[in-house]
Parts: sequence; structure tokens; C-alpha cells
Amino acid sequence: MTIFTPEALEGSRLPIFVAGEFRASQGQPIACFDPATGEEWCSISDATETEVDAAVEAARTAMRDPAWRDISQSDRGIMIGRLADLVARDVERLSQLETKDNGKILREMRALTQAVSVGLRYFAGMADKVQGTTIPVNKPDMLNFTLREPVGVIGAIVPWNSPLLLLNRCMAPALAMGNALVVKPSEHASAAVLALAELVAEAGFPPGVFNVVTGYGATVGDAIVRHPGVNKIDFTGGTATGRLIAGAAGQNLKPAMLELGGKSPHIVCEDADLDRAVNGVISGIFAAGGQTCVAGSRAFVHESIYDEVIDRLVQRTKEIRVGAPTDEATQLGPLALWAQVGKVGSFIESGKAEGASLVAGGGRPEGLGNGWYVEPTVFANVTNDMKLAREEIFGPVLGVLKFRDDAEMIELANDTAYGLASGIWTNDMNRALKFMRRIEAGMVWINTYRSPSIMSPSGGFRDSGYGKHNGFAAIEEFSRIKTVVIDYSGQTQDAFVMRVAK
Repeated sequence: MTIFTPEALEGSRLPIFVAGEFRASQGQPIACFDPATGEEWCSISDATETEVDAAVEAARTAMRDPAWRDISQSDRGIMIGRLADLVARDVERLSQLETKDNGKILREMRALTQAVSVGLRYFAGMADKVQGTTIPVNKPDMLNFTLREPVGVIGAIVPWNSPLLLLNRCMAPALAMGNALVVKPSEHASAAVLALAELVAEAGFPPGVFNVVTGYGATVGDAIVRHPGVNKIDFTGGTATGRLIAGAAGQNLKPAMLELGGKSPHIVCEDADLDRAVNGVISGIFAAGGQTCVAGSRAFVHESIYDEVIDRLVQRTKEIRVGAPTDEATQLGPLALWAQVGKVGSFIESGKAEGASLVAGGGRPEGLGNGWYVEPTVFANVTNDMKLAREEIFGPVLGVLKFRDDAEMIELANDTAYGLASGIWTNDMNRALKFMRRIEAGMVWINTYRSPSIMSPSGGFRDSGYGKHNGFAAIEEFSRIKTVVIDYSGQTQDAFVMRVAK
């Protein structure tokens, strides 16, 4: 009988998942809150170092277990496919858990959880398509080829904004390559990840292939990053934390994948279809409450249409339905953390102080009790030197800037420390293609925005991190290349001379 539902977990302390079983943690309790009400609904544990050690050892044992190490690639794909079926079966339950934990609207959570199932199927199909290469070396009677092997134990540190979706970008390709995982979900949103662990066991994965230890980043996350038994780190979160993780991982010479912050430019040119463009800008910043790394928080609008676009944005923003995330009519739910309410509020105040024009929102909506809500907010007359335009807000706040021509537009768009996503709305494909080449961002959307695909690599440049999720690029990230050389000449080599090509 399933234990992980919002009703069943109400008031309980959640376990950790190690070596294929749930167990009570000996760590200190951490309260978990429902953002829609501001009230505690369950708790997790700040797992001990001993428990992290146990999880890593379970993963390393799984890597040596013939039940995981020696199964065929096709059988591994079949197992991942079973997990995809279980996720599809339990979309509603998993979505409700995520909404309870992070406050994102339930109908979006359903779509994202369904995307987890789709992603698992994609990598299930890829499991037996991974190939090495044969290399025609300039040496007679030698066969030279490569193999792709699993990296080993992957330490996955998952954020609170979309736990299952962002975990799966790591989990699905890592499992397809035969790795094992030790996962630390956010202390603010652990329930759905633990529910997923339940499904991993049901799908028949050997014990230790997937482990979940809950807790704070400074304790459990740090222990995973520094653990000598962890072979690679996958982290999605803030840039400051990413720098710490990169440094700590580097001490053990282990690679890290980092998807970090963003301050993504979203550009509307004078020839754009304004109905589509304004809708795209609204979606790019207010969907998910602006709590996405790719949020299009800097909207650049050509000066000739600036006033009209501002008017349209204000009208659309004021029509957004803010409310309980479980209400099917809600378009914008609460922020995930109480601390985010204060942080977003400080950005709104800084925008006012620096001379930007507050044209929509800027406060907290009434009639929603003690939930952690902030109105969708739009600032006009923003300049690129304002704090509003320089720092990641991670909330429903849009700054709208003006540009004169394409040269200025590119200069302003690239004038940021980040380089995650970007978008442009134009009917001139020559302009779009020039933008595509000149923008310094890992993802470029043209006449669309916030349109990812499990088949398409995603990841940023500069302070937005490094490494690629999704597509075959993810298989490359979660595998390592081994070179094999076979001499079938039968000749004895000079013991003191390297056999090099002539």
C-alpha cells in the first residue's frame, strides 16, 4: 500500500531510502511547510554523516552487484521503461506531493511529472543504442576501439522548484548508462523524491542503485560532494553554491555538472507578432511564479513599440489569477519559501529606489490567508545597470528595458554574468539567426520561450554553470570513455621502444 500521499504524510516524519529500503534517520528534524498556507505539514531529517556513508556504500555495492553490473543494456532499458510506466500511473499522486511541498500550481506539476515519464522512456530506448568507435590507427595488425562505461556513483543535489523533473535530467541518463545514485533533495521539497524511490523499488531496480538522503546542503550536500566514494556531482541551484560545490569536488578531482542561475534576455523586436510575443514574455516570467533558472526576467523591447508592449503587459499581468495551487483556475501560486517572499520584496523596493517605474503588482495579494504569495510585478524604464536587471530574483518580477537597434540589443543582452537561456521574437529570420550566433547563452529560443525537450541538450555558459542535460549529450556526461588496443601481429615488440606510428 502506498504511503507517500499528502494525506498519509500529514504530520509525519519522512524516512530516508538506502539500499532499497526506507529507514528512519537519526538526524535532527527539519520542518516542511505548505507554501499555500504557511503551515508545517510534515518533517524530514538532516541525515547524519554515517547515513550518507551508508548510502554511498550501498551505491558502490550496487555497482559491483552482478544484478546491476552485468545485465544487458536492453534489460536495463526495460527496467527504466517499467519505472516510466509507474510514474505515468502515479502522475496525480506525485504532482500533489510536489504542489504541497513547493506551491507550484497543480496543473503545471501534472505536465512536468508526465514529462518525467516521457524522459524515462526516451533514455530507456537509448540504453542499448550507446556505442563506442573503431579507430583506424596507423599501426599494422592493431585493433583500436573505445567503450562507453558508467562513471560510477553519481551524487545528485536537487533544487526545490521542480524536484522530479530536474532530478530526472540526471537520473534517467545515469541509469541508462548503469550508474548508481545518491540523491539529496532540497530540504524544502523532499516528499516527491522519496515517493519516486518507492517506485524505483517497485520497478525492480537492485538495492543501492537509487538512494535518497534528506537534509541541508551545508551538511548532507557537503558530505556527498566531499565523499571519496562519489564519482561525479550533478547540482542544480544558485551560482554561489555552485562555486562552493565546484571547489569542493575539485579537491577530490571529481567532475561536476552545474546548472546555476540566470538573468535571461527575452527580446521583442518591432516586427514581432505582438500577440504571440507578449504571451511569450508573460509565460517566460510568470509561469512557475518566476521560480525557474530560465525565467525571462529581462525583457528588451524595441523603442518604437515599447509603450504599446508595456500597456499590453500591464493588462495581461493584472488579469493573472493568483490563488491556491490546487485550484484548476489558478495561474500563479505562492512562492516556495517564506525567505523568497522577503527576497522578492527587497528587489521590488530596490527597483523603486533606483528609478524604475512600477506599472503592475508590487505587493502581496489579499484574501489568501498566510500563504507565501507575491503579486505578479512589472517594472518599466529599467536600465541594465539596476540591481533589478543584474541579479537573479527567482520570483514573479519582470524588468522591461528599451533598445534602439540590433547592435545595442545584442550588447545589452550579453551584458550579464550569466548565460543560460535567451529568446527573441521577430519575423526576420536573418535577424534571428544573427542573434542566435551572437548571443552568449546555452539555449536560444526563437518565437517561443521556455520550450525545453528531453531530446535537446540544455545547459549554460559563464556563471550559469557547465555540463549538458538531456539528449545524447547527457549520455556523454554520465559515461566515461575507455580506449582498448589489441595487437594481433604475433610479433615481439622491442621492450625499450614505444611502438608509435610511422
